[in-house]
Amino acid sequence: MEAAQALGVDISTLCAGKGTCGKCKIRVMGEATTRLERTESEMKHLSEDEVQAGIRLACLTRLGESTVIYVPLRSRVGSQRLQTEGLDVPVEPSPLVRKYRVTMPKPQLQDSRADEDRLLAALTEQYGLPELGVDFDVYRNLPVTLREADWEATAVVWGNRIIALEPGDTSDRCYGLAVDVGTTKIAGFLLDLRSGAVVGVAARMNPQIPFGEDIMSRVTRVMMGGWDAVNELQGAVISGVNEIIEECCEKADVKPEEIYELNFVGNTVMQLLFLGVWPRHVAFAPYTPAGRRGVDVKASTLGLRANPGANAHHLPVIGGFVGADNVAVVLASKMLESDEMVMAIDVGTNTEIDLGNKDLVMADSCASGPAFEGMEIKFGMRATTGSIEKISIDPDTFDVYYRTIGDASPIGICGSGLVDAPAEFLKTGLIMPRGNFVTEMTERTDRLRKGLNGWEFVIAWKKETEIDTDIVITLGDIRELQKAKGAIHTGADLLMQRMGVTDESISKLVVAGAFGNYIDPENARIIGMYPEIPLERIEFAGNLAGTGARMTLMSAEMREYAEEISSKVKYYELAADKDFQKEYINSLYFPHADLTKYPETVELLRRFGQKI
Repeated sequence: MEAAQALGVDISTLCAGKGTCGKCKIRVMGEATTRLERTESEMKHLSEDEVQAGIRLACLTRLGESTVIYVPLRSRVGSQRLQTEGLDVPVEPSPLVRKYRVTMPKPQLQDSRADEDRLLAALTEQYGLPELGVDFDVYRNLPVTLREADWEATAVVWGNRIIALEPGDTSDRCYGLAVDVGTTKIAGFLLDLRSGAVVGVAARMNPQIPFGEDIMSRVTRVMMGGWDAVNELQGAVISGVNEIIEECCEKADVKPEEIYELNFVGNTVMQLLFLGVWPRHVAFAPYTPAGRRGVDVKASTLGLRANPGANAHHLPVIGGFVGADNVAVVLASKMLESDEMVMAIDVGTNTEIDLGNKDLVMADSCASGPAFEGMEIKFGMRATTGSIEKISIDPDTFDVYYRTIGDASPIGICGSGLVDAPAEFLKTGLIMPRGNFVTEMTERTDRLRKGLNGWEFVIAWKKETEIDTDIVITLGDIRELQKAKGAIHTGADLLMQRMGVTDESISKLVVAGAFGNYIDPENARIIGMYPEIPLERIEFAGNLAGTGARMTLMSAEMREYAEEISSKVKYYELAADKDFQKEYINSLYFPHADLTKYPETVELLRRFGQKI
């Protein structure tokens, strides 16, 4: 694994190289197959056929001399489908950055004012601006800049400070960058700060992924590696943002020096790692973040490619596991302005849930992503080319119909397909609400069979796949999916209980996030991932965190509102709820242990012939 990282070879690792996910399978070629020792941990993830074929886990394999490694397609990270689009919520442009073209009289014996006084007086006379502060980097070059410009220049003002001074009239070139720094992906939006128009969009997989698939893995990396690891993780994410800046600027014919403000959102741990702040304490009870309010820092201090005087702002957070991305979701969904009760679920590696209206909004967070990202799922994977994203099963013949990303031959199953599978199993009577396979169904289909590790159902036969093996959903996979969907339902249900809210009183369910955008809402409801809210009340908002990041870049008022949201939204710690364990266990059932919570779903399953 270390050699692959050094060479830039992308090998999937959902457990950050700890040997627990089994996703980094590689083939050792030639005689080295028999020379390299296998660990007990490694053998848990390998079948006898794989051992005979020289398959190993990259993270547990120590290289010998002249060892040749082949990385199969299914073990490559590949090009993931990245959601950048989100609900468009227009705001009146009022950015903190503005440009002012000024002309100044040249110094004379009769007028020997200081250069700084001359500049500030011109801004006051021509634009009515109060006296401003001047950044030192601008101040130190002021005499040269003004004279080279022949006393005609453009002042770039952020808030009440001059952050740049440019010769001539450059007032028509003023840009900013809004960035959603997710655990899995980074999405950037280059905006014209005069009009609010998006002129460039780019996205990348988060370069921190090789150091840990989820936020807890990355915090563990820090605890093991100390400040060197903090710097390593910060450097990785900064490099990803700089790549996005470069791509956006190239698309829009903009120079990085013309970017005067960058605005960031992300969960609380990602905020700390992005800013280079020690993150250990947010990972342990009582999960306290370093700070709640928004943070402003020079972009150059972080190593970001932008104007040397550009400001980098990170929006405020709400709690230890409810971050600035959730502030952006509440802002963009206008939840705190609603008379009606609104629920928002931002489905991702961590799922944040908000519930409320103008009177009160409560938020919690649950660890849901690992399974839907493929963690502990035999053929689970991210949403990359060749992953099965849609599954349906004929209730009479049990033939499986699927769709893959890019229409390529299947190599695994991504999150949306992993939601479809148990829903289709329920509809066709292949599993019962407890999640167990109905073994009598072997008389009706050869797709249900006893595998090496227990019962499994074949989604794609070997001859159909690109990986030369049957792609299956195992009973173990179903158990992992039950945990993930159970966590989301528990988070939603406990918020509803504590606020005295019923399914009927929720006027709208806003589903945000890249993953959430591709989930079939009916199937998600069938397995009990969402409350039983009528499907017509479900609204798919896409990357709503990115929408909020753009809004707060374009509007000083929206940025102030983000601070208000951070202080008003009540963070609810699920682990402290006395009913958490009971509700979580009940939520492991499909759709729930208490079927009275899902009358429509029960009726639907009965129409399919399910005996519930």
